[in-house]
Formats: sequence, structure tokens, C-alpha cells
Amino acid sequence: MITQSALLEKVPRGLFIGGEWVAGSAGTFPVVDPATGETLVEIADASPEDGIRALDAAVAAQEEWAATAPRRRSDILRRAFDLLMERADEIALLMTLEMGKPLAEARGEITYGGEVRISGRFGSNPEGTGRMIVSQRPVGPCFFITPWNFPLAMATRKIAPALAAGCTVVIKPAELTPLTTLAFVGLLVEAGLPAGVVNVVTTTHSGALSAPIIADPRLRKLSFTGSTPVGKKLIAQAAEGVLRVSMELGGNAPFVVFDDADLDKAVDGAMLAKFRNIGQACTAANRFIVHTSVADEFARRVTERVNAMRVGRGTEEGVQIGPLIDRKAVEGAEALVSDAVARGARLLAGGSAIDGPGTFFEPTVITDVAGGSDILREEIFGPVLAIATFSDEEEAVRLANDTEYGLVSYVFTEDLARGMRMIDRLETGMMGLNAGVVSNAAAPFGGVKQSGVGREGGLEGIHEFLSTKYTLIPA
Repeated sequence: MITQSALLEKVPRGLFIGGEWVAGSAGTFPVVDPATGETLVEIADASPEDGIRALDAAVAAQEEWAATAPRRRSDILRRAFDLLMERADEIALLMTLEMGKPLAEARGEITYGGEVRISGRFGSNPEGTGRMIVSQRPVGPCFFITPWNFPLAMATRKIAPALAAGCTVVIKPAELTPLTTLAFVGLLVEAGLPAGVVNVVTTTHSGALSAPIIADPRLRKLSFTGSTPVGKKLIAQAAEGVLRVSMELGGNAPFVVFDDADLDKAVDGAMLAKFRNIGQACTAANRFIVHTSVADEFARRVTERVNAMRVGRGTEEGVQIGPLIDRKAVEGAEALVSDAVARGARLLAGGSAIDGPGTFFEPTVITDVAGGSDILREEIFGPVLAIATFSDEEEAVRLANDTEYGLVSYVFTEDLARGMRMIDRLETGMMGLNAGVVSNAAAPFGGVKQSGVGREGGLEGIHEFLSTKYTLIPA
């Protein structure tokens, strides 16, 4: 495997605008390894003016890219995919260095891919007076704002369908984890992507850079993955130009275990749903709602598994829990656990920050969490498994739906009829029925209520980047 120093030497460190790597007008900023607190590299810091130059390049390339044959667009994306697979170990190591996730999970993120197809229709109108053509056209230049927790998947899940649809892109990766996006765009260039089709602006001035891009009348689409409060602000900004928006926002996923559940499956599912990506995922199970008759046994089994988890730097063999992204994340996890315990919850495992270097937090289990606890209302974004109990199906549904969020839910039951009722009754955009992981590139990803609008992935994902045009031809 390539060494850390050799890998970091290969990573682009500039902005990518109009097919060229350029310096940022605002200087540079450091990218830090959360496992050590040490600076990995310094990269370009974009100003708002750099952001507009990136949009200029995307606008200039839009017409030609939209007219590019679908087969050619497909060939470029396929070559980029092949290059990504060839260099999977390098990209996985890069993700682990800048974000902290274990190498095995980083490799799993690289395999996240999909296939899309665009269609229309042609036929006579009902009156027989003409023929209708319904076609799909690219919406136009897009602006993407991606989060730090899945630096490859979030970039590819937006960029790939946009390019397939014929849209050009300006992407602003998260300040904390920009290196993976820069490396991926380098692969797109190597695969033959024309200049200006994808442009990357890395910055420490996110709001100042984004606002003029969103306000520019040439922009036609905004896609954001991140917190609900930030998403609301972006939607308000996008409303001025009536932009198409896709918003994948916060979550507060319920994980419901009924009395008839297969506890082996439920515990396996819980470990995946809670601790994948160190709990730093919008799809992470946040509230474990367990039937009173099995709650003690469920808690005993997950605690046993959690106590056996290995904590350390993600590059080390066998590590399952890496560092949280920064000190603020550690403080947030501490505060949520402390509040729950103060309200009567019992701490079964972990519960504390780990002394540095790095920003580590012990994998944690707490049970008997009381209603009103902050941990039941706020997104944890850390390796903390919090258990509350219920007595019957109605109470389970009420507790699961008692949140302004609605991204994903998890239900474990051996009763198929009950499972089907949960599909209908739980207010989420996705659901895992006896499954602890739902994300799949071929499936539509997204939520309801304050978890967002629009979908990414599957056929639904590419339609976010297409506008429908109807044409009538008189008979």
C-alpha cells in the first residue's frame, strides 16, 4: 500500500476551475487528521470571487456538455469508476486520514455506485388532434455543498447523476474533509472530462462563498447534504431565484425492536445502524425503542458487543471505532450522555471522552432513557446507543414518530403483517425492515418532514437533474 506521505504528495491542493488547478484568492487552510490533531496538508482557500469564476466556467461548458452524446458521458463516468476501483486502497486511506473512519468502512464507501437511464414518451393526444412529445432536458448548472462524514459517497452521489443528465457542476466539499473530493475530481479529469464541466472550490468561508453563487440567475439547481438549520437557510436563499433544490438534512432515526423480534438479527442490525462511520451518519439509529419484555436482554447483548469494540486510529488493523471529527463533536456526545444520566438513565458501557491525542469518544450504551431527554430529540452523531422502552404497538409508533425529522427508521419484528403496518405508519422516507443498513445506490435516498426534499440515487436521483418538456405537434 502507498505510504501516507506519498499519498498526500499526489493529492491536488488547488481549486479546480475551468479545467485548471489554481490558487485560492484567500490563501490556504490546513486539513487536520482527527486521530492525531496533526495537519495533513494545506490546500487552497477560495474567496467568493473564486466561487463566481467557478460558476462562470460551469455556465460556459453547459451547452456543449448538454449536447454531448449520452454514450460519451457514460463512457467518461465508466472510466472514472474503473480508475476509482483501481485506486481504491489509496482513496480509502485518504478518507481515513482526513475523516477518521476505519479503513474497512472507507473501502466499503468506494464501492457505492449506480446506474441511471433517461427516458421520455411519444404518442397521440386523447383528442386525436396531434401528437405529444414528452422529453427530458438537463436543468443546467448545479451547485453542490457536501458534508464531511462521507466525503466520497456524497460527492459521487451528486456529481454522477448530474453529469449523466448533462448538467455542469460547481462543488464545495466540507472544509474538514476536502481531500477525497479533490482526488476524485482528479480521476474525472484523467477519465477525459472536458474543462469546466466539474469545478471544485474549497473554502473556510462557506456562507460568503455560497451566497453569491446561489443568488446568480445563471444557476439552476442547488443540492445540499447537511444539517436542517443550514438547509433551511439555503432553501430561503434558493427561493429568490426559484432554484430546483435537493436537500438531504438531519435525522433522528428510531430503531424499534418488538417483542417477537429475532434478537440475534436485532443486535447485529443495531451494531450496523449505530456504529457504522462511528455513529456519524444521518442514517444512524438515534433512538432505540425496545419492547419492555426484551429490553434487558437486548441491552445485555449490545453492551457485550460494544465492550469488545476496538478503538483507535482507522489505519490500524481491526479498529472499529475511530475518532470523532473534531473536539466539538466530542463535547456534544458528552453533553447528551450527561443529560440522559442526570434524568435517570443507566450507563452500561463507555460514556466518556478518551484522552488525546485525537478526538475519541468511548463506544457507549445507556438504557432506561427518560422521555424529554435531549438524546431522544437531538441527532447524536457519535457512538452512543440510547435505549428507551415501550409496551405496545401504538406506543411504539407514537414514540418513533415523535420528532420533526423523518429520514429513516428501522423495525425488527418476525410478524410480516406488523412489518407492513410499520411501513405505512412510520413517518420516514426510508425504512429497514429487519435490516440495519438501507443505503444503496440503486435505491432512492431521502426523507420527509424536516429531513429534506428530493431524492438521491436510483432512477429518482437522475430526475432531480432533469426538467420535463412537453411538445405538441398538430395532426
